[in-house]
Amino acid sequence: MSIGAGILLFVIGAVLRFALNVEVSWLDLPLVGNLLMGAGVVIFVLGLVFTFRRRRSVSTRRTVNGQGDGGVTKTTREVDDTDI
Repeated sequence: MSIGAGILLFVIGAVLRFALNVEVSWLDLPLVGNLLMGAGVVIFVLGLVFTFRRRRSVSTRRTVNGQGDGGVTKTTREVDDTDI
């Protein structure tokens, strides 16, 4: 969601900066557009960083040898640290 929000902020900022020819005495629209575009880039990059951060998964495998109560149970845990 943050990637989409970053793109949306960038687009709104670009419209304010480049597409509008409206003058408001109490607000500098090109400056607000630049600020929104900058915030959009920062949010987009943070969204990418959080999406591709390090992930950890744990899988457990249980093996039962033999039948009935006399069987031997072996449990194996594997930890996988992946960098995407």
